[in-house]
Amino acid sequence: MKKRLLGLTLITLLCLGKANAQETNGSKASVEESVTGIQAGPFGAWVNHEFKLTNQLTLRAEAGITTEYWYSGNYRGKSNIDDGWSYNPVITAETRWYYNLNSRIRKGKGIKKNSGNFLSLPISYHADWFFIDTNKQTSYSLDSNILSIVPTWGIRRTIGEHFDYEAAIGLGYGYVFKKKEGIYTWGSDQGTVLNLHFRIGYHF
Repeated sequence: MKKRLLGLTLITLLCLGKANAQETNGSKASVEESVTGIQAGPFGAWVNHEFKLTNQLTLRAEAGITTEYWYSGNYRGKSNIDDGWSYNPVITAETRWYYNLNSRIRKGKGIKKNSGNFLSLPISYHADWFFIDTNKQTSYSLDSNILSIVPTWGIRRTIGEHFDYEAAIGLGYGYVFKKKEGIYTWGSDQGTVLNLHFRIGYHF
């Protein structure tokens, strides 16, 4: 786990260094000072706020409801179950590097409300505050806390004055914290996490 986290940290530092170097060389294109919006897609709904760190870097805070797919055999320490979808709350802190803003301006394309391609490092906490299970035959709760760190590539585009869409894909690391039910402790696990989303949003 330590080696993976070190690798993710190095990737982030490289992105920060390159972005700052580009700004030092006279970069004029810049992200917005702040953008607040709501988004929804096939995998959930979120409210977010993104604010400027440098001309090409932002910090994004997000909270919402996300979906997870679980499958027969084993899910978060439970065995002998079917498959289905679950819904639970998630909080995310994400650093984004919009790396092609200057290129878009040179090509006559807009960068309003941070329209551009980005590399990001979202750190998400999937909380067990509540849990909605689509499999009505499941007689027990499958809740637990998950922390994930997923390097991601994506695009963001603005439509008109207030609408936007995003598409992104990433692959990273997730850890399921131990959960105690009665005298039994279960759920401690780790593995690969896929971040795949398509969202349509409204910004204020």
